[in-house]
Amino acid sequence: MPYIIGTAGHIDHGKTSLIKALTGTDTDRLKEEKERGISIDLGFAHLDLPDGTSAGIVDVPGHERFIKNMLAGAHGIDLVLFTVAADDGVMPQTEEHLDIVHLLGVKMAIFVITKADLAPTHIADVEEEIDILTLGTILENSPKIAVSSVTGQGLEELKQLITTTLKSANHAAPNGYFRLPVDRAFVLQGHGVVVTGTSLAGEIKVGEQVRCLPGDNLFRVRSLQVHGQSVERAGWGQRVAMNLTGPERASIERGQVICQEKLALTSQRFDAFLEVRPAAAKGIKNHQRLRIHMGAAERLGKIVLLGDKDKAEPKESVYCQITLEEPLLVLRGDRFVARDETAQRTLGGGTIVHPWSARHKRSEANLLERLKALHSGDFGQVMENFLNDSGEFTLGIDAIYQFLNLREEEARQKVDGLKSLRAVNAEGERVYTTEPKWSRLKERLLKTLKEFHAAHPLVPGMDMEELRGKLGYQLSPKIFRVLVDLFSKEKLIAKEENFLRLASHQLQLGGQEKVLMDKIKKILGEQPLAPPDLKEVEKQAGVPRTRLTEVIRLLERDGSVVRITTDMYFLGSSIEQLRATLVQFLTDKGEMNAAAFRDLIGSSRKYTIPLLEYFDRVGLTIRIGDIRKLKVPLAAAKPAGR
Repeated sequence: MPYIIGTAGHIDHGKTSLIKALTGTDTDRLKEEKERGISIDLGFAHLDLPDGTSAGIVDVPGHERFIKNMLAGAHGIDLVLFTVAADDGVMPQTEEHLDIVHLLGVKMAIFVITKADLAPTHIADVEEEIDILTLGTILENSPKIAVSSVTGQGLEELKQLITTTLKSANHAAPNGYFRLPVDRAFVLQGHGVVVTGTSLAGEIKVGEQVRCLPGDNLFRVRSLQVHGQSVERAGWGQRVAMNLTGPERASIERGQVICQEKLALTSQRFDAFLEVRPAAAKGIKNHQRLRIHMGAAERLGKIVLLGDKDKAEPKESVYCQITLEEPLLVLRGDRFVARDETAQRTLGGGTIVHPWSARHKRSEANLLERLKALHSGDFGQVMENFLNDSGEFTLGIDAIYQFLNLREEEARQKVDGLKSLRAVNAEGERVYTTEPKWSRLKERLLKTLKEFHAAHPLVPGMDMEELRGKLGYQLSPKIFRVLVDLFSKEKLIAKEENFLRLASHQLQLGGQEKVLMDKIKKILGEQPLAPPDLKEVEKQAGVPRTRLTEVIRLLERDGSVVRITTDMYFLGSSIEQLRATLVQFLTDKGEMNAAAFRDLIGSSRKYTIPLLEYFDRVGLTIRIGDIRKLKVPLAAAKPAGR
């Protein structure tokens, strides 16, 4: 069973010395750390426990100037060895590190009272300080032990306590795909990019493809190491080193995440549940700028308190929305720490509720209730609220499994089991929406068509694309076509070519419309092979363009007129005559060019080219270079314009 042990505590309280005494490894690897005698960046080791278990260790710096480095290594910890020196007791960074460990949800701790040989009479006082410090936190009532890295006092007992504590944990495998926040990245001459980090979930194998987010570069895993040993696979709860091959100029930095390639969505705005710590004496104000630490990343951001709050007081928990200046891979349930903009102190932290939330308005109805359902509701409530809040009418399984932080097959099984959702199959893709969303869209679609019929009584139906754009959701053409088919089967609507109408809609022609129809046919028939364009028809008919268009559409429906171009119409009988002439010529001669057609019908190029293109379009003829032939045998050719 893999475990990660982390250190925490004030500067010079013996974290690095303790790890060296336990493992034999000096985690201060930088020249500056050796010279100054303090930890600046993260250090790594592994500990072989008495029962044969091997745990990875992340040693973090204690100095206030390097809190961001401490935070980069604090994620993924199962057990924290929290050092408090016997000769100093609880100090400022002791308190801040405790806040951070608490906010990150670390549930197991051993408080190690170091330097016990220097102040043996102070140990009881330090234990009391620790009890006061941890009161009301996750780590209240954690075990305490006094040790000396110099004399060896308590070290064997500490190892045994570590073993017992780790074995007592409910250490189930976390959900989701492989994720490794990068805390170190460098180029190894002749080998390429090497990254290290604590794996949060999933498993990865040599040879598999991984994604780097943000940035979206794909890499291949050349080799893996765990605790300095080459392995074929590595996964959650392990310190992992990965040698990657990929794009030549691609660079990887601390804060990016190496993940399974199925994870692809990043976030710059998320909803969260925020706990404000007592150290934030002035609280957290609405629209305050913060430094957000998540995984190994640090980002500047701005907080918006949701509801009617202008300030979150110390010890208060609130729902909020955080907007980042740069994107991050953020999943529901991930934890973060918020520090002030100047990086002087830790103010609070919390849990991601919605990783890709829309921008909220303070007056938004039922906002806090919806966030509570997303945060702590049952699976059905979570899914309904997630889908209802999406601007898309339906969502595919790829967005759903990343939101739920589950593997695709697990997410699909759970979602398909919910009766409160509606699944739609669209060209081989299964997508999901909610019953309220479905009902609202159906109601809006029928209402829009009803209003259209009232405003345009002579138009047979509404253009499909125009209708799709008025339904209030982001609705892809593919999904819209599925909805049209379903509503048509329910006999709610009817489809004719690219137009939709209510199934109950019937055209009611009055005397004026019939008079206008006769007038249009007369105008087009005065010069049947050279009819006037639509502008001239409008002028001669003496009606507005909108009314003329509606009536011409009626004439098109019954075949009385045929549209050749957007503003050129012929009588249907004229097109039939031209069709017959064209078929006879091509049957006799086999082919013709545009000039021959012009001479054949005695017209100008203004009409001959559009007519030829029309006959191509309806499948009567086919163009090969500058000539045309019959596309199908004469017996199979259908009447044009019908």
